[in-house]
Amino acid sequence: MNIYLLIVVAYFAFITFISFFTKKVAGRSAADYLVAGRNLGIVACAVVVASEWLGGMSTIGVSEKAFETGTMQPILYNISTALGMIIIGFTVARHYRDNNVHTVSEMLENLFGRRARAVSAIAFLFAYITLAFVQLQTCASVIAAMFEFGRLESIVISAILITGYTYIGGMHALAITGIIHVGVMFFGMGMATIIGLNEINGLGSLRGILVDLGSPENLYNPFSGGLEYAWSLILGGVLGGMAGQASIQPIFAARSAAIAKKSAILSSLIIAPFGIMVALLGLIVKTGLVYDITESGPLFDAAIGEAGAIDPKLVLPTLMTTPEFIHPVLGGIALAGILAAILSTVGPVNFAVVTIATKDIYHGLINKTAIDKKIISTARRLVIMVNLVTIPLAYFGTGAILDTAYISYGIRAIGAIVIMLGIYRRGWIRVEGVRLAFIGGTIAVVGNILARNLGLPVIENTYMAIGAAVIFIIIGNIVGKRKPRELPSEMKLPSEMKDADKKGN
Repeated sequence: MNIYLLIVVAYFAFITFISFFTKKVAGRSAADYLVAGRNLGIVACAVVVASEWLGGMSTIGVSEKAFETGTMQPILYNISTALGMIIIGFTVARHYRDNNVHTVSEMLENLFGRRARAVSAIAFLFAYITLAFVQLQTCASVIAAMFEFGRLESIVISAILITGYTYIGGMHALAITGIIHVGVMFFGMGMATIIGLNEINGLGSLRGILVDLGSPENLYNPFSGGLEYAWSLILGGVLGGMAGQASIQPIFAARSAAIAKKSAILSSLIIAPFGIMVALLGLIVKTGLVYDITESGPLFDAAIGEAGAIDPKLVLPTLMTTPEFIHPVLGGIALAGILAAILSTVGPVNFAVVTIATKDIYHGLINKTAIDKKIISTARRLVIMVNLVTIPLAYFGTGAILDTAYISYGIRAIGAIVIMLGIYRRGWIRVEGVRLAFIGGTIAVVGNILARNLGLPVIENTYMAIGAAVIFIIIGNIVGKRKPRELPSEMKLPSEMKDADKKGN
């Protein structure tokens, strides 16, 4: 058994052991299992929010894009999500927490009624299942690079790792393991970045080498890919987070509305720096000075296409298993950090699917009188079922990690627009507009992806989602204009929250 495997196995054995301590408290009620009894403090809540964002896209995805483009452009993903969490903190965070919801769709029911909850739940399920299998792919790519397993074996092993502690402790387990994951990932990636920059003789030397290889002079400028692409990422990060079940479920679990607000803002200070480290590592590999990046090197995969090709997803895990670059012990810790980053996202993403399916579909539509014990048992079964669905999708699905993940961002952007209008401008949107926005917007996003695959002219997914949402909201408002407006009375309005917010502070 090599040193990499020993360190990773020891780490995840420790994580699983820790999760057993959450089993008893997680089984007390549905709220304990799904939202940690709504008892997370500021630091715990902020770290768990950040850990959801710092996953496969922030590690494998960002290093992949940095390697391909030869620029720091991919760090816009982290910048946009950090900016999104700041905006969430000042806008919707306290509203989510004060309404004691379990899901975004439950919030929409408070705003617009049961029909809005049903259609939005289906759209969010699609969005998060897409995101779940993308994250599973990233985890499998690391497992494959570390232990030289086949693609299918790596995906199955990854799914088993993900299922274990989530099944045991629910949100309590995700909170505790998320805190540990963030510590390990920053230590591992931080050490690797320091070593890499030292070997390449600093940022100036790295820039000179990459410019000679064809990178633009302004390669450290995250906007070097153009403002249109940059704004698409920023809008995706800002809007995607507002209605992102996985990223805001810890906010539902905050101890108070004030803590929810502060935690969202604090999480941005954790999210932003991480992308810089992994992007730099992707650029260091791009130089070709660490290991061979030609067709005879370890990144070449004969299974890609008809003739094989370089697989940029392997950039980061291959770097950490190169003893000439980093000592195997530190490399093993860094690999554990990569897996920790991925699992810190895969767990909440999968659990988001479980929560939506449990509360919005099962409890909201199928069995409205279900007791807590039945809800918990259903949720635990769904933890397993979600992985059974995502395994074949991860195996047969192809495409760049960040590009595929933005399908999810597009759908969540629709939810963000609806949520913001529902909270701050309820007179501007009717339930028919909500329903058409989710149905028409989702179809538009999927159609845009299909058109891109067919080589047809398309626009960025985020722009498509926003444009479609606005158009369908207008159409829905016209259709529902003659119907009486029946808005739920359970929703707490912004004016009603001022006193509660002051008390929380």
